Amino acid sequence: MRRGLVIFLVVNLLFIAFLVRSVYTLLTLLVEDASGDAIHRAEIPAPGSGAIDSRPQLIPKIIHQTYVNESIPAHWQGAQKSCIDLHGDYEYIMWTDVKAHDFIAAEYPWFLETFVNYAQPIQRADAIRYFVLAHFGGVYIDLDDGCNRRLDPLLSYPAWVRRTVPTGISNDAMGAVPRHPFFLKVIDSLQAYNRNWRVPYITVMYSTGPLFLSVIWKEYTRWGVAEEARVRVLMPDEYNKHAWSFFTHHKGSSWHGKDAHTIFWMGQHWLMITVLGFATAGVVGGGLWWVYGRVFLRRSRRSPSRGRRLSPRPTISSFWRRKSMTDYELLERREV
Repeated sequence: MRRGLVIFLVVNLLFIAFLVRSVYTLLTLLVEDASGDAIHRAEIPAPGSGAIDSRPQLIPKIIHQTYVNESIPAHWQGAQKSCIDLHGDYEYIMWTDVKAHDFIAAEYPWFLETFVNYAQPIQRADAIRYFVLAHFGGVYIDLDDGCNRRLDPLLSYPAWVRRTVPTGISNDAMGAVPRHPFFLKVIDSLQAYNRNWRVPYITVMYSTGPLFLSVIWKEYTRWGVAEEARVRVLMPDEYNKHAWSFFTHHKGSSWHGKDAHTIFWMGQHWLMITVLGFATAGVVGGGLWWVYGRVFLRRSRRSPSRGRRLSPRPTISSFWRRKSMTDYELLERREV
């Protein structure tokens, strides 16, 4: 095999390996069903069951929500009221922009510059929910999530998040004890993931949103964790699909723009996009092979003198005559 071909193959393999390593966690999310950490319906007492009181309470009775100010839009007020009314014995904290800024400045000053300089307000809303759960513990609920029943059964887990579709976990409903190692890892990772991906939806999702949280969750659970450090996962049926589910969903996601609609369209046509992606990769690979054949192979066929044919080197021809059984004498020698 020619040396140039070997180099070409090695470079391409290294490039592919780099790409796979860069997106390895994202690829593993595609096949993650969270079944190993799922909160199964069989272990959740029915609403009003006496078994609820016998379960340990690990997570403090605090409900956190976020908004720009105290003036909640009318279409979310019903959802907010349902959670407050069902949990009169819980502490309720609304984290406005001012209150969130002051909290970060006082308790986590190392993060204040990143927090203030987020390009999208939703990024600050995402970040503050991680910090308050890591600091105070409790339950965070998005304003577009209403409460369908009391959350007491979920307080017996050190931490929980909810499964989302098509893959990964969401950050719209979560609970944890104070200083749970998962949420400590989350807040510690925010600055490293603070990158601008040019598309606002992707930037938000991968810097502070559900995709960011899913990646950190996957990395956190990759090698297994102790029981007290587990993050349990609330599955879709237990989330909001039945009369006995914990939440109801209301109109929300007001930060989504035109780019988000494009992403959703891509999700609905993923098979076509996958085929086009492989086709594009084939065209690019074929183009690289054509360039290699036109440039490198052609050069390798040329001699060091750029194609000029060299005259053969002169050799010396000698003629000898035998004088005896052991001796010879030189008759003639000339260059040919």
